[in-house]
Amino acid sequence: MNTNNHRPTSQIKERVQSLDILRGADLFFLGILGPLFMSFKNSTTLDISENIVKQFSHVNWTGFTCWDLIMPLFMFMAGTSMPYSLSKYKSNKEFYLKIVKRFILLFILGSIVQGNLLALDINSLKLFSNTLQAIAVGYLFSAIIYRYVKSINIQIVITAILLIVYWISMSIGGDYTQNGNFAEKVDNLVLGHFRDGAYLDENGWHFADYYHYTWIVSSINFIATVMTGLIAGEIIKSQREKLSKSLILLAGGAFMIVLAQLLNLTHPIIKTIWTSSMVLFSSGISYILLSLFYYIIDVKQWGKHLSWLKIFGMNSIAAYLIFEVFHHPLNSFFNNFIFGLKQFFPSYYPFILNMTTCIFIFLVLNYMFKKKIFLKV
Repeated sequence: MNTNNHRPTSQIKERVQSLDILRGADLFFLGILGPLFMSFKNSTTLDISENIVKQFSHVNWTGFTCWDLIMPLFMFMAGTSMPYSLSKYKSNKEFYLKIVKRFILLFILGSIVQGNLLALDINSLKLFSNTLQAIAVGYLFSAIIYRYVKSINIQIVITAILLIVYWISMSIGGDYTQNGNFAEKVDNLVLGHFRDGAYLDENGWHFADYYHYTWIVSSINFIATVMTGLIAGEIIKSQREKLSKSLILLAGGAFMIVLAQLLNLTHPIIKTIWTSSMVLFSSGISYILLSLFYYIIDVKQWGKHLSWLKIFGMNSIAAYLIFEVFHHPLNSFFNNFIFGLKQFFPSYYPFILNMTTCIFIFLVLNYMFKKKIFLKV
Protein backbone atom coordinates (compact mmCIF):
# COMPACT_ATOMS: atom_id res chain seq x y z
CA MET A 1 0.00 0.00 0.00
CA ASN A 2 1.28 3.45 -0.79
CA THR A 3 0.30 7.01 -1.52
CA ASN A 4 0.98 8.22 -5.00
CA ASN A 5 1.69 11.93 -5.27
CA HIS A 6 3.12 11.91 -8.78
CA ARG A 7 1.60 10.23 -11.82
CA PRO A 8 3.22 9.99 -15.22
CA THR A 9 1.79 12.52 -17.68
CA SER A 10 0.81 9.78 -20.10
CA GLN A 11 -1.28 8.06 -17.42
CA ILE A 12 -3.16 11.29 -16.63
CA LYS A 13 -3.99 11.84 -20.30
CA GLU A 14 -5.20 8.28 -20.68
CA ARG A 15 -7.58 8.50 -17.71
CA VAL A 16 -11.26 8.27 -18.67
CA GLN A 17 -13.11 10.84 -16.58
CA SER A 18 -16.44 9.02 -16.53
CA LEU A 19 -14.89 5.98 -14.82
CA ASP A 20 -13.75 8.03 -11.84
CA ILE A 21 -17.01 9.97 -11.64
CA LEU A 22 -19.27 6.89 -11.82
CA ARG A 23 -17.15 5.14 -9.19
CA GLY A 24 -17.38 8.30 -7.11
CA ALA A 25 -21.16 8.42 -7.49
CA ASP A 26 -21.38 4.83 -6.24
CA LEU A 27 -19.30 5.58 -3.15
CA PHE A 28 -21.09 8.88 -2.50
CA PHE A 29 -24.38 6.96 -2.47
CA LEU A 30 -22.89 4.42 -0.03
CA GLY A 31 -21.10 6.70 2.40
CA ILE A 32 -22.88 10.06 2.28
CA LEU A 33 -26.30 10.09 0.63
CA GLY A 34 -27.52 6.78 2.08
CA PRO A 35 -26.67 7.46 5.74
CA LEU A 36 -27.97 11.06 5.52
CA PHE A 37 -31.23 10.00 3.90
CA MET A 38 -31.95 7.25 6.44
CA SER A 39 -31.13 9.45 9.43
CA PHE A 40 -33.35 12.21 7.98
CA LYS A 41 -36.14 9.71 7.35
CA ASN A 42 -35.91 8.47 10.96
CA SER A 43 -35.94 12.05 12.28
CA THR A 44 -38.68 13.68 10.23
CA THR A 45 -42.45 13.42 10.46
CA LEU A 46 -42.71 14.01 6.71
CA ASP A 47 -44.44 11.27 4.77
CA ILE A 48 -41.73 9.77 2.55
CA SER A 49 -42.85 7.21 -0.02
CA GLU A 50 -42.09 3.66 1.05
CA ASN A 51 -40.95 2.96 -2.52
CA ILE A 52 -38.22 5.56 -2.07
CA VAL A 53 -37.25 4.36 1.41
CA LYS A 54 -36.79 0.75 0.32
CA GLN A 55 -34.23 1.85 -2.30
CA PHE A 56 -31.89 2.70 0.59
CA SER A 57 -31.86 -0.81 2.08
CA HIS A 58 -31.18 -4.36 0.92
CA VAL A 59 -34.02 -6.68 0.00
CA ASN A 60 -34.46 -9.57 2.40
CA TRP A 61 -33.98 -12.23 -0.27
CA THR A 62 -35.28 -12.08 -3.84
CA GLY A 63 -35.46 -8.82 -5.77
CA PHE A 64 -33.21 -5.81 -6.20
CA THR A 65 -32.99 -2.19 -4.99
CA CYS A 66 -30.64 0.73 -5.63
CA TRP A 67 -28.81 -0.14 -2.40
CA ASP A 68 -28.21 -3.65 -3.74
CA LEU A 69 -26.39 -2.14 -6.74
CA ILE A 70 -23.62 -0.53 -4.68
CA MET A 71 -21.41 -3.61 -4.24
CA PRO A 72 -21.87 -5.05 -7.79
CA LEU A 73 -21.19 -1.62 -9.32
CA PHE A 74 -18.07 -1.20 -7.16
CA MET A 75 -16.81 -4.60 -8.36
CA PHE A 76 -17.82 -3.82 -11.95
CA MET A 77 -15.81 -0.59 -11.85
CA ALA A 78 -12.80 -2.48 -10.46
CA GLY A 79 -12.92 -4.55 -13.64
CA THR A 80 -13.47 -1.55 -15.92
CA SER A 81 -10.22 0.07 -14.82
CA MET A 82 -8.14 -3.10 -15.32
CA PRO A 83 -7.36 -2.67 -19.06
CA TYR A 84 -5.81 0.69 -18.13
CA SER A 85 -4.02 -0.28 -14.92
CA LEU A 86 -2.66 -3.67 -16.04
CA SER A 87 -1.60 -2.95 -19.62
CA LYS A 88 1.58 -1.20 -18.44
CA TYR A 89 3.05 -4.39 -16.91
CA LYS A 90 5.16 -6.04 -19.59
CA SER A 91 6.95 -8.84 -17.75
CA ASN A 92 5.16 -11.71 -16.01
CA LYS A 93 7.15 -11.08 -12.83
CA GLU A 94 6.02 -7.46 -12.64
CA PHE A 95 2.45 -8.41 -13.48
CA TYR A 96 2.12 -11.19 -10.90
CA LEU A 97 3.81 -9.17 -8.17
CA LYS A 98 1.21 -6.47 -8.75
CA ILE A 99 -1.90 -8.66 -8.74
CA VAL A 100 -0.80 -10.92 -5.85
CA LYS A 101 0.12 -7.89 -3.76
CA ARG A 102 -3.25 -6.30 -4.47
CA PHE A 103 -5.09 -9.53 -3.69
CA ILE A 104 -3.35 -9.90 -0.31
CA LEU A 105 -3.81 -6.27 0.71
CA LEU A 106 -7.47 -6.19 -0.28
CA PHE A 107 -8.08 -9.41 1.66
CA ILE A 108 -6.35 -8.01 4.76
CA LEU A 109 -8.25 -4.72 4.53
CA GLY A 110 -11.49 -6.65 4.16
CA SER A 111 -10.66 -8.56 7.33
CA ILE A 112 -10.06 -5.30 9.14
CA VAL A 113 -13.35 -3.81 7.95
CA GLN A 114 -15.63 -6.77 8.63
CA GLY A 115 -13.53 -9.76 9.58
CA ASN A 116 -12.62 -8.67 13.13
CA LEU A 117 -8.91 -9.05 12.39
CA LEU A 118 -7.95 -6.29 14.83
CA ALA A 119 -9.77 -8.04 17.69
CA LEU A 120 -6.81 -10.47 17.81
CA ASP A 121 -9.28 -13.17 18.85
CA ILE A 122 -9.39 -16.36 16.80
CA ASN A 123 -12.99 -16.99 17.92
CA SER A 124 -14.22 -13.71 16.42
CA LEU A 125 -12.19 -13.88 13.20
CA LYS A 126 -14.23 -14.13 9.99
CA LEU A 127 -12.17 -15.33 7.04
CA PHE A 128 -14.28 -14.22 4.07
CA SER A 129 -17.00 -11.65 4.68
CA ASN A 130 -16.39 -8.33 2.95
CA THR A 131 -16.74 -6.45 -0.33
CA LEU A 132 -12.99 -5.84 -0.56
CA GLN A 133 -12.33 -9.58 -0.30
CA ALA A 134 -14.89 -10.27 -3.03
CA ILE A 135 -13.12 -7.71 -5.21
CA ALA A 136 -9.78 -9.36 -4.38
CA VAL A 137 -10.97 -12.73 -5.67
CA GLY A 138 -12.65 -11.27 -8.75
CA TYR A 139 -9.64 -9.08 -9.50
CA LEU A 140 -7.05 -11.87 -9.19
CA PHE A 141 -8.71 -14.32 -11.57
CA SER A 142 -9.96 -11.65 -13.99
CA ALA A 143 -6.44 -10.22 -14.20
CA ILE A 144 -5.03 -13.63 -15.12
CA ILE A 145 -7.72 -14.07 -17.78
CA TYR A 146 -6.96 -10.60 -19.13
CA ARG A 147 -3.24 -11.41 -19.27
CA TYR A 148 -3.65 -14.46 -21.48
CA VAL A 149 -6.96 -13.88 -23.30
CA LYS A 150 -6.90 -10.82 -25.53
CA SER A 151 -10.06 -11.50 -27.54
CA ILE A 152 -13.17 -9.81 -26.12
CA ASN A 153 -15.31 -12.53 -27.66
CA ILE A 154 -13.44 -15.24 -25.75
CA GLN A 155 -13.60 -13.13 -22.58
CA ILE A 156 -17.38 -13.01 -23.03
CA VAL A 157 -17.48 -16.80 -23.50
CA ILE A 158 -15.44 -17.33 -20.30
CA THR A 159 -17.78 -15.02 -18.38
CA ALA A 160 -20.81 -16.90 -19.73
CA ILE A 161 -19.25 -20.22 -18.66
CA LEU A 162 -18.76 -18.89 -15.12
CA LEU A 163 -22.41 -17.84 -14.96
CA ILE A 164 -23.56 -21.22 -16.28
CA VAL A 165 -21.33 -23.18 -13.87
CA TYR A 166 -22.80 -21.26 -10.93
CA TRP A 167 -26.34 -21.76 -12.25
CA ILE A 168 -25.85 -25.52 -12.66
CA SER A 169 -24.24 -25.93 -9.22
CA MET A 170 -27.16 -24.13 -7.58
CA SER A 171 -29.72 -26.12 -9.56
CA ILE A 172 -28.37 -29.55 -8.65
CA GLY A 173 -26.99 -28.79 -5.17
CA GLY A 174 -30.08 -27.46 -3.44
CA ASP A 175 -32.95 -25.02 -3.78
CA TYR A 176 -33.25 -21.22 -3.58
CA THR A 177 -34.32 -20.93 0.04
CA GLN A 178 -32.11 -19.19 2.59
CA ASN A 179 -31.07 -22.39 4.32
CA GLY A 180 -31.40 -24.87 1.48
CA ASN A 181 -29.28 -23.32 -1.26
CA PHE A 182 -25.99 -24.90 -2.29
CA ALA A 183 -23.87 -21.79 -1.63
CA GLU A 184 -25.11 -21.64 1.97
CA LYS A 185 -24.27 -25.30 2.53
CA VAL A 186 -20.73 -24.87 1.17
CA ASP A 187 -20.02 -21.78 3.30
CA ASN A 188 -21.20 -23.54 6.44
CA LEU A 189 -19.05 -26.57 5.61
CA VAL A 190 -15.87 -24.78 4.49
CA LEU A 191 -15.81 -21.66 6.66
CA GLY A 192 -17.48 -23.17 9.71
CA HIS A 193 -17.22 -20.91 12.74
CA PHE A 194 -14.99 -18.55 10.74
CA ARG A 195 -18.08 -17.59 8.75
CA ASP A 196 -19.71 -14.24 9.46
CA GLY A 197 -22.87 -14.80 11.49
CA ALA A 198 -21.43 -17.78 13.37
CA TYR A 199 -21.51 -17.41 17.15
CA LEU A 200 -20.40 -19.35 20.20
CA ASP A 201 -22.47 -20.04 23.31
CA GLU A 202 -22.50 -22.65 26.07
CA ASN A 203 -23.87 -25.23 23.63
CA GLY A 204 -21.16 -24.69 21.00
CA TRP A 205 -21.05 -22.99 17.63
CA HIS A 206 -24.22 -21.94 15.78
CA PHE A 207 -25.11 -20.14 12.54
CA ALA A 208 -27.26 -17.07 12.99
CA ASP A 209 -30.64 -17.05 11.24
CA TYR A 210 -30.17 -13.45 10.13
CA TYR A 211 -26.98 -14.03 8.07
CA HIS A 212 -27.20 -15.68 4.66
CA TYR A 213 -24.53 -13.93 2.58
CA THR A 214 -22.35 -16.49 0.83
CA TRP A 215 -18.77 -16.25 -0.42
CA ILE A 216 -17.16 -19.54 -1.52
CA VAL A 217 -19.41 -20.66 -4.38
CA SER A 218 -20.39 -17.03 -4.95
CA SER A 219 -16.74 -16.35 -5.84
CA ILE A 220 -17.48 -17.88 -9.25
CA ASN A 221 -19.80 -14.97 -9.91
CA PHE A 222 -17.57 -12.42 -8.17
CA ILE A 223 -15.14 -13.21 -10.99
CA ALA A 224 -17.96 -12.99 -13.55
CA THR A 225 -18.98 -9.55 -12.22
CA VAL A 226 -15.45 -8.18 -12.46
CA MET A 227 -15.17 -9.73 -15.93
CA THR A 228 -18.24 -7.85 -17.15
CA GLY A 229 -16.52 -4.67 -16.01
CA LEU A 230 -13.25 -5.68 -17.65
CA ILE A 231 -15.04 -6.23 -20.97
CA ALA A 232 -16.66 -2.78 -20.64
CA GLY A 233 -13.20 -1.32 -20.03
CA GLU A 234 -11.90 -3.07 -23.16
CA ILE A 235 -14.73 -1.49 -25.17
CA ILE A 236 -13.98 1.99 -23.86
CA LYS A 237 -10.25 1.59 -24.44
CA SER A 238 -10.75 0.36 -28.01
CA GLN A 239 -10.18 2.52 -31.09
CA ARG A 240 -13.90 2.76 -31.87
CA GLU A 241 -15.55 6.16 -32.23
CA LYS A 242 -16.70 7.48 -28.84
CA LEU A 243 -20.40 7.59 -29.64
CA SER A 244 -20.20 4.03 -30.92
CA LYS A 245 -18.65 2.90 -27.63
CA SER A 246 -21.49 4.48 -25.69
CA LEU A 247 -24.12 2.81 -27.87
CA ILE A 248 -22.44 -0.60 -27.58
CA LEU A 249 -22.43 -0.30 -23.79
CA LEU A 250 -26.08 0.78 -23.81
CA ALA A 251 -27.15 -2.10 -26.05
CA GLY A 252 -25.09 -4.59 -24.03
CA GLY A 253 -26.66 -3.41 -20.80
CA ALA A 254 -30.19 -3.68 -22.17
CA PHE A 255 -29.46 -7.20 -23.48
CA MET A 256 -28.16 -8.35 -20.08
CA ILE A 257 -31.19 -6.97 -18.24
CA VAL A 258 -33.58 -8.81 -20.60
CA LEU A 259 -31.52 -12.00 -20.23
CA ALA A 260 -31.55 -11.60 -16.44
CA GLN A 261 -35.32 -11.33 -16.37
CA LEU A 262 -35.68 -14.48 -18.47
CA LEU A 263 -33.22 -16.36 -16.25
CA ASN A 264 -35.04 -15.04 -13.18
CA LEU A 265 -37.95 -17.35 -14.05
CA THR A 266 -35.91 -20.40 -12.96
CA HIS A 267 -32.83 -18.85 -11.29
CA PRO A 268 -34.01 -15.95 -9.08
CA ILE A 269 -32.29 -12.60 -8.71
CA ILE A 270 -30.79 -12.93 -5.22
CA LYS A 271 -27.95 -10.57 -4.39
CA THR A 272 -27.25 -12.24 -1.03
CA ILE A 273 -25.93 -15.41 -2.72
CA TRP A 274 -24.83 -13.61 -5.92
CA THR A 275 -26.90 -15.58 -8.42
CA SER A 276 -26.12 -15.48 -12.14
CA SER A 277 -29.38 -13.65 -12.87
CA MET A 278 -28.34 -11.02 -10.31
CA VAL A 279 -24.94 -10.65 -11.99
CA LEU A 280 -26.58 -10.13 -15.38
CA PHE A 281 -29.14 -7.69 -13.96
CA SER A 282 -26.66 -5.61 -11.93
CA SER A 283 -24.04 -5.64 -14.70
CA GLY A 284 -26.73 -4.62 -17.20
CA ILE A 285 -27.59 -1.61 -15.07
CA SER A 286 -23.86 -0.89 -14.65
CA TYR A 287 -23.38 -0.95 -18.43
CA ILE A 288 -26.24 1.49 -18.94
CA LEU A 289 -24.94 3.82 -16.23
CA LEU A 290 -21.43 3.68 -17.69
CA SER A 291 -22.85 4.35 -21.16
CA LEU A 292 -24.70 7.43 -19.92
CA PHE A 293 -21.80 8.75 -17.88
CA TYR A 294 -19.37 8.13 -20.74
CA TYR A 295 -21.66 9.92 -23.20
CA ILE A 296 -22.30 12.90 -20.93
CA ILE A 297 -18.76 13.32 -19.62
CA ASP A 298 -16.33 11.98 -22.24
CA VAL A 299 -18.35 12.41 -25.43
CA LYS A 300 -20.30 15.62 -24.80
CA GLN A 301 -17.95 17.08 -22.17
CA TRP A 302 -20.92 18.05 -19.99
CA GLY A 303 -19.49 16.67 -16.78
CA LYS A 304 -18.03 19.86 -15.29
CA HIS A 305 -20.55 19.94 -12.45
CA LEU A 306 -19.97 16.27 -11.65
CA SER A 307 -16.18 16.47 -11.37
CA TRP A 308 -16.38 16.80 -7.57
CA LEU A 309 -17.31 13.11 -7.44
CA LYS A 310 -13.68 12.34 -8.35
CA ILE A 311 -12.94 13.13 -4.70
CA PHE A 312 -14.48 9.74 -3.94
CA GLY A 313 -13.85 7.95 -7.23
CA MET A 314 -10.11 8.52 -7.49
CA ASN A 315 -9.58 7.47 -3.88
CA SER A 316 -12.14 4.68 -3.76
CA ILE A 317 -10.31 2.37 -1.34
CA ALA A 318 -9.61 5.19 1.12
CA ALA A 319 -13.22 6.39 0.84
CA TYR A 320 -14.60 2.91 1.44
CA LEU A 321 -12.37 2.31 4.47
CA ILE A 322 -13.27 5.68 5.99
CA PHE A 323 -16.99 5.06 5.47
CA GLU A 324 -16.92 1.54 6.89
CA VAL A 325 -14.34 1.84 9.67
CA PHE A 326 -14.57 5.42 10.92
CA HIS A 327 -18.15 6.58 10.36
CA HIS A 328 -19.60 5.40 13.68
CA PRO A 329 -16.51 6.30 15.78
CA LEU A 330 -16.61 9.77 14.22
CA ASN A 331 -20.27 10.08 15.16
CA SER A 332 -19.31 9.34 18.76
CA PHE A 333 -16.41 11.80 18.57
CA PHE A 334 -18.48 14.69 17.21
CA ASN A 335 -21.26 13.95 19.70
CA ASN A 336 -18.85 15.16 22.40
CA PHE A 337 -18.80 18.61 20.77
CA ILE A 338 -22.33 19.20 19.48
CA PHE A 339 -24.46 17.28 22.02
CA GLY A 340 -25.79 20.64 23.27
CA LEU A 341 -27.80 20.99 20.07
CA LYS A 342 -29.93 18.00 21.04
CA GLN A 343 -32.03 20.10 23.42
CA PHE A 344 -32.98 22.43 20.55
CA PHE A 345 -33.45 19.81 17.85
CA PRO A 346 -34.32 16.56 19.67
CA SER A 347 -35.92 14.85 16.67
CA TYR A 348 -33.35 15.98 14.12
CA TYR A 349 -30.26 15.55 16.27
CA PRO A 350 -29.27 12.13 14.77
CA PHE A 351 -29.47 13.72 11.32
CA ILE A 352 -27.40 16.74 12.42
CA LEU A 353 -24.80 14.45 13.99
CA ASN A 354 -24.65 12.29 10.87
CA MET A 355 -24.35 15.36 8.63
CA THR A 356 -21.46 16.67 10.76
CA THR A 357 -19.63 13.38 10.30
CA CYS A 358 -20.32 13.29 6.55
CA ILE A 359 -19.07 16.86 6.09
CA PHE A 360 -15.87 15.99 7.96
CA ILE A 361 -15.34 12.86 5.83
CA PHE A 362 -15.90 14.89 2.68
CA LEU A 363 -13.35 17.49 3.80
CA VAL A 364 -10.76 14.80 4.57
CA LEU A 365 -11.21 13.15 1.16
CA ASN A 366 -11.20 16.56 -0.54
CA TYR A 367 -7.92 17.43 1.20
CA MET A 368 -6.40 14.12 0.05
CA PHE A 369 -7.63 14.80 -3.49
CA LYS A 370 -6.16 18.31 -3.62
CA LYS A 371 -2.84 17.09 -2.22
CA LYS A 372 -2.89 14.17 -4.71
CA ILE A 373 -2.76 11.61 -1.92
CA PHE A 374 -4.26 8.43 -3.37
CA LEU A 375 -4.39 5.18 -1.42
CA LYS A 376 -3.26 2.42 -3.77
CA VAL A 377 -3.10 -1.30 -3.13
